[in-house]
Amino acid sequence: MELIADGLLVAGALGAVFYCFVLARRLARFNDLENGVGGAVAVLSAQVDDLTRTLKLAQKTASQSSDSLDQLTDRAEGVAKRLELLVASMHDLDPVEKPQADTTAQPVFSRRTGTK
Repeated sequence: MELIADGLLVAGALGAVFYCFVLARRLARFNDLENGVGGAVAVLSAQVDDLTRTLKLAQKTASQSSDSLDQLTDRAEGVAKRLELLVASMHDLDPVEKPQADTTAQPVFSRRTGTK
């Protein structure tokens, strides 16, 4: 009876060894950096690093553009205030009458008398 129990125990152990061997090969293929999920994880990790660098560069560029736009807006507001003052000061001036174009006008000649 002990011999049968030992035989079954050895058979069970050999079955467990074979099962572990199959699982180890599957896991190695699963983590393969060329074709398996390990490769996909490595590629995605590299892409995340690239996107992080690109995002930081875009944020820096956007910040610089925002600062430049703020400066330009301040300058434009200053120029607009000066233009408003100029337009307001133009209301104080008398309107200039444009000379009427005379279609029958003859050229006028005049002589200068030279007194020294």
